[in-house]
Amino acid sequence: MTRLIVTTDSSAAGALLRADLADLVIAIERRLIWGPLPSEQELGAFFAPRTTQSCGLHWLDDTPSWRLEELGVKDRGLIELLSECDSAELWMEPEPNAQLILLWLLDHCGNERAAVSKLVMRQLDVAVGRVDLERLAKLNPPIVDLTPDHLELAARAWRAYRAPTPQDWFGLLKTDLSLLPQLEWGAVDLLEELPSVATGLGATEMRILRVDRTRQRAALRCLPRPSEAQRASRIRLLGSGRAA
Repeated sequence: MTRLIVTTDSSAAGALLRADLADLVIAIERRLIWGPLPSEQELGAFFAPRTTQSCGLHWLDDTPSWRLEELGVKDRGLIELLSECDSAELWMEPEPNAQLILLWLLDHCGNERAAVSKLVMRQLDVAVGRVDLERLAKLNPPIVDLTPDHLELAARAWRAYRAPTPQDWFGLLKTDLSLLPQLEWGAVDLLEELPSVATGLGATEMRILRVDRTRQRAALRCLPRPSEAQRASRIRLLGSGRAA
């Protein structure tokens, strides 16, 4: 096995394999933007070789086991697998959860210079799983060689996200994030999910309310309109009720 791609979406992983862009594509679909973050122990074990990690707490859990067994890489840790590959690419999509996975992964690799030397990052501005196969085979997003500056920025941003309050995460917007081009938009999107001072709701909750209102209005428009005769009858009934 020579070519490895790591992404954050199973649809993207399948598309990349069908386009013959890698020998193995790993999709990491762990969600980090809702609910409590993994514990320190879980964070440390996620990218390590599999031992006693529960299902959902290992980086290979979202890749079919038969595919891992076929290539002889079942239960590998990230660093271990990188050392066995000739090349490895990170195809991380722009959405916030994918950017958080990228930060976590780079922070984990920070002290493993030999492993990082094989890693490159593809700059994506599209959801790969939604790209048709012919276009994907020709996509060839720009390649970024990872440097110590990339790793330092990722480690800082990952610490900020894990902090107990959002101040450090907000502080990222005051720094140069151009080394990780999609991080700024991801940071803004996540900050907008904090409760608003005016409403106490985050951006997603407000969108849900707007959708709900739209559906209610649409439902009302679907109700049969009363005829002129029915309206006249109701008016007479109301009139007789007032007179009584």
